[in-house]
Amino acid sequence: MAAITRLAKPSSSISYLRRCLSTSISSETNPLFSSRKDPKDRNVQWVFLGCPGVGKGTYASRLCSLLGVPHIATGDLVREELASSGPLSQQLSEIVNQGKLVSDQIIINLLSKRLEAGEAKGESGFILDGFPRTINQAEILEGVTDIDLVVNLKLQEDVLLEKCLGRRICSECGKNFNLASINVKGENGNPGISMAPLLPPAHCTVKLITRSDDTEAVVKERLRVYSEKSQPVEEFYRSRGKLLEFDLPGGIPQSWPKLLEALNLDDYEEKQSAAA
Repeated sequence: MAAITRLAKPSSSISYLRRCLSTSISSETNPLFSSRKDPKDRNVQWVFLGCPGVGKGTYASRLCSLLGVPHIATGDLVREELASSGPLSQQLSEIVNQGKLVSDQIIINLLSKRLEAGEAKGESGFILDGFPRTINQAEILEGVTDIDLVVNLKLQEDVLLEKCLGRRICSECGKNFNLASINVKGENGNPGISMAPLLPPAHCTVKLITRSDDTEAVVKERLRVYSEKSQPVEEFYRSRGKLLEFDLPGGIPQSWPKLLEALNLDDYEEKQSAAA
């Protein structure tokens, strides 16, 4: 993999995302291509893919802290909109509770609002978490800005289900925890995998809540729909030489060092710590 580079602003015209929703995009028709910076002059612009509950948010947020770029999770954008009682709140509530994927139109609107807000604050670069989920979204994103790398986190389905059902959120601080203690023996060619629970501190314990969409039926449906939708997106980036497949070997203690190694960042964390 190429060395990690520094990053420019996502795009000077983020609102262009909205106009691109139903438009075929090419380098000949997209005016933003002419202003794109050389990768050597900017930081990373990455995408994290993976089934719901695989840990995209955990690893993307850690990398964002390490590299100094914002973590933009479309799932968080949806939940923020749900909590806001805004115009999309009721529509989103019905979609999420049924385990369906949110439409391209809604996701594009939420994402463009987030990028515009970040641009106004002077943010530079990003790691996108949970976007794109469809070919249409991937084409829109490709037409608007350069994506350097797409990391596809993978975990076997029975472990994913157990992880999702163990998720909890502190109703006060908003932090995520997981009560599941996973110890799956290797069989049928699948390696064994162990994951310790991510327990909350004492002051959060009595304030834990379960997401309304973290029921077994909804999680299974979400995984099924994601599998159908994700394969074309994975192939989209694989054909462009940008897809990094990463099988999680366990929990954070086992997976984080391996992920840094796969990203050629295994000595980056040490250098950052030494410079602090």
